[in-house]
Amino acid sequence: MCNPLLPHQQEADSTTIDFTVDGFRLFGTLFQPPTPTDRIVIGCHGLLSDRSSPKQAALAHQCNRCQIAYLAFDHRGCGQSDGDFTKVTTLPGRCRDLLAASEFIRSETDYGEHVSLFGSSMGGTVCLAAAEKIKPAAVVVIAAPINSQIIGNPDNTEDTGDFPPSFYEKNLQFDISAKVSSVRNLLVFHGDADKTVPLSHGRDIHMLAMAPKKIIVQRGGDHRMSEPAHQKQFMTETVKWFARF
Repeated sequence: MCNPLLPHQQEADSTTIDFTVDGFRLFGTLFQPPTPTDRIVIGCHGLLSDRSSPKQAALAHQCNRCQIAYLAFDHRGCGQSDGDFTKVTTLPGRCRDLLAASEFIRSETDYGEHVSLFGSSMGGTVCLAAAEKIKPAAVVVIAAPINSQIIGNPDNTEDTGDFPPSFYEKNLQFDISAKVSSVRNLLVFHGDADKTVPLSHGRDIHMLAMAPKKIIVQRGGDHRMSEPAHQKQFMTETVKWFARF
C-alpha cells in the first residue's frame, strides 16, 4: 500500500491548462507524477476559494507520490477563470464546470481511465451532485452541505460570504439528497465542531450513499480542518481511499 507521507526523490510536474464551458474559459493546474499513470483526481474548491487552496495543493502532491495525477481548477467567476462571481455562481453552473473538466481529462490526456473526485465544502456538494454523470472511481468530500439551508447565514460570512440575501435566494438554493443515493466508493470527512456546516449534513450524506462508503468524524474538528492532526489523518486516509479504487 502506498504511503503518501514517506519522503521521495522525484518531484512531480505541474502544467497550466484551460478549457471552455458555457462560453467561460476556465483555468486549472494539472499535477503530474514522474512516471505514467491512468489515474487522476479532479478537485473542486469551496464557495469562496480557488485552485490555489493549500489543502488542494498538498493533496495533489500526496496523490502524485502514489502515482495518481491531480487536476485543480478555478470554477467560473473564481481565480483566473472567466465570469463575475455574483452573476455566474450556481450549483448547476459549477456542476457543468466539473463535467467539462472531466471531459477535458478524458479527451485530452492519458489520465482519464480512472477519474476520482475530491471536494471541500461547496466543492464536495458539486462532486456529489455531478457524480451520476461522471461515474467516478471514488469520491472524497470534506464538510459538504447536503442542502443550502446554512448558506447565507449572517453568522457564517467567513465561509459563505457576505452578499445580499437576493444572491443566495436566486443563485444558491439546492438540495442534493436525491443525487447522493447514486454515489458509491464515498469517503466523508466532517468535524463534530463545524459551525458552518453541521455534522448532520455529513451523516445524512453517508447514510444516503451506496456502499462501499465510510465516514470519519473528527473530534473537535472545525469547517476548515485547521487542526494539524486532522490534516494528517485526512491526507493519509484520502490517498489510501483513492488508491484502493
